[in-house]
Amino acid sequence: MAPSNQAKSYNNIVLIPTDFSEVCSNAISHGVKLAMFLGYKVCILHIINKETKAELKKKNVGVDYVEYRLKEYKKYYTKKYNVEIDTMAVEGNIFSTISEVAKEIKANLMVMGTHGKKGFQHVFGSYALRVVVESPVPVVVVQKRNFKHGYNNIVFPVSNDLEPRQAVHWAKLMAKLFNAKIHVFLSPEKETGRKTSLNIITKQITDIFSAEKIVYDITTAESASDFADQVISHAVIHHADLIMIMTRPNIDVAGFSLASWDERLMFNDAQIPVMGINPIEYGFHYFEWSMLA
Repeated sequence: MAPSNQAKSYNNIVLIPTDFSEVCSNAISHGVKLAMFLGYKVCILHIINKETKAELKKKNVGVDYVEYRLKEYKKYYTKKYNVEIDTMAVEGNIFSTISEVAKEIKANLMVMGTHGKKGFQHVFGSYALRVVVESPVPVVVVQKRNFKHGYNNIVFPVSNDLEPRQAVHWAKLMAKLFNAKIHVFLSPEKETGRKTSLNIITKQITDIFSAEKIVYDITTAESASDFADQVISHAVIHHADLIMIMTRPNIDVAGFSLASWDERLMFNDAQIPVMGINPIEYGFHYFEWSMLA
């Protein structure tokens, strides 16, 4: 399903970081099933850091235990889904090393589990947002919700501030892969110039969907306030399997986005998976993808 020239730069790999927690095990299941549909390979990655070493010490086992766990994942999922799986254990920092590995193996996509912002922070937890905004590739953030039958309903927020046209390629790919319906959800605009701009953006996006024979509908949010909450509500109403967003790095703190938009969507209580795609200036990989849309 992916464009033929993709193979020149990328290796058709879904990268799945894990800390061996329950939610990360769900991310592995999610990522392997997605890779099966895409025809991609999988790389399951564990970052050996101080948290890992503390856990190993608590269990009274050595670093070879990490390799054992990774091999168990590989054995189980290869047999169950007949997907090619590699594993890696790399010492480093989750914020930088995951991105470095994604670049090194030329991954196309990442699937990552998160515990959200509540409860025990094992390794990822609310750190997921920082990993996403540092990633050179799109990241699907999942909680405990199962993959089920794929992405049959995709919510696609559109706003002047989000530059959603950059996510069109992935929307097309997922819609065609799963014969999905895309629910375009617009932020309301009152000012004439911004309303005109939003109309232009929306038409450009929907013209592409129409040309590709992708089924879609368009709804405008009731108010400009709490747009993130309205996106989640819209996703729940339409039984969405995926929310696809542009992330907004550096909104609040240089190098690390704490923007409520990103966090409220990624850690939504409905546990709907969210694909976060960084703007083109945050990675050549994404720039290349955007040019294919």
